[in-house]
Amino acid sequence: MRKVIDLTHTISADMPVYPGTEQPKLTVANTYEKDGFRETLLTMFSHTGTHMDAPAHIFPDRTVLDSFDGSQFVGVGLVIDCRDLKEGDRITMDRINAVRDKADKADFILFNMGWDKKWNTPDYFGNYPYITSEVAQYMIDTKKKGVGLDVIGIDPIADANLTIHRQLFINSEIVVIENLKDLDKIGNDLFTFAALPLKFNNADGAPVRAVAIIEE
Repeated sequence: MRKVIDLTHTISADMPVYPGTEQPKLTVANTYEKDGFRETLLTMFSHTGTHMDAPAHIFPDRTVLDSFDGSQFVGVGLVIDCRDLKEGDRITMDRINAVRDKADKADFILFNMGWDKKWNTPDYFGNYPYITSEVAQYMIDTKKKGVGLDVIGIDPIADANLTIHRQLFINSEIVVIENLKDLDKIGNDLFTFAALPLKFNNADGAPVRAVAIIEE
């Protein structure tokens, strides 16, 4: 039996967005009464909601999402439970080493801070736990397809230099998935992860529909 778990926040006009970013707009463009069908005009930034960052998000000559093969966005996933960490704590290699056999087999490492429970509250923009440069280097050295989190960014929100983004993206073909949810529903075994970004030209990032597929 196959179970599919949706890991994606719904895009809405009042959703949390990165500080300084405009809220998305969902405008009724056509109506049943006037046009015989309904259509919505979507206006939003490319890094809205549950979304994926490409290397081109940070560096002008690096890879855009639409140039990746579709296989980049599907693979073996592993969730690492970090819900015991306090605000501002670092996610160190101890977390990887505790599950190293599974981590080495995974294409995507997803870190569960339980931060999605703060969605739609001011606390969501707080001092969430974050990965160290050593963990980022592990992702690079083991050629992971991607790394994901249930927080608004892979860097601490106070780090305007985006240090971890830069480390991951300067040379590696890796993607970052931010604002995931419900990672606590997956468990600690390997599973199939898919996060398919909206495909548009020269995409520095894009909203995704992320799912976990578990064989039971």
